[in-house]
Amino acid sequence: MCSATGGPAMNADSREADRALVARVERRDAEALAVLYDRHAGRLMGLAQRILGDTGEAEEILQEVFLHVWKAAATFDPSRGPVLAWLLVATRSRSIDRVRSRRPGKRGGTVGLEEAPETASREDVEADAAGREWETHCRAAISELPEDQRRALELAYFEGLTHQEIAERTATPLGTVKTRVRLGLMKLRERIRPYRKSEAHGA
Repeated sequence: MCSATGGPAMNADSREADRALVARVERRDAEALAVLYDRHAGRLMGLAQRILGDTGEAEEILQEVFLHVWKAAATFDPSRGPVLAWLLVATRSRSIDRVRSRRPGKRGGTVGLEEAPETASREDVEADAAGREWETHCRAAISELPEDQRRALELAYFEGLTHQEIAERTATPLGTVKTRVRLGLMKLRERIRPYRKSEAHGA
C-alpha cells in the first residue's frame, strides 16, 4: 500500500502527530484535544451523517466521541492502528448503537451500516477497514471469555466506560470490576497474540 510518491511519508508524519496529540490529551491538554478535533472532525462527522442520516444526531455522536477521547486517551494503543482508525471505530460504533436504539418508524433516513461516507478518502476507508478488522478479532476473542469478564471488557472497550461507570452500570463493587477487567485482559492478550504476530510479520 506504500508508494514512492511521498504520500506515505506524509501519512506517517500525520499519524505520528496524531499519536503525540493523544499523549498530550492523556495529560489533560485541552488545546491538544482541540487540535485533534480540527484535524478529524470533518471525516468523523461525514461517517456519522452517512450512517444516521441526521446532522443533529451526527453532531451529538461527534461530541460523544471526543468526550471519550478526553476521558479515555490512555486506552489508545498504537499497536492496534492509527489514531484515525480508533476515532472511526468509536464513531461508527456509537452511530450504529444510535440507529439500533431508534423506534422502527424513525429509521427511514438511514443507509446501509457498512457504507463509507461519500466524501471519504482512501485513507479513511482503509483506516476504517483496519479498525473494523481489529474490532472483529477483539470481539471474537472477548466472546470466549467468562461472562463476567466479557461484559466488563465490552463495556470498557466498546462503550468507553470507566471502571467506576462499569461498576455503576452493573451494580458491581469497583474492586470486582477492576479484577474482572484485569483477568479478562490477561486472557485476551493470549487469544489475540497470534493475530498481532501475523500483523507484525506482514508489516
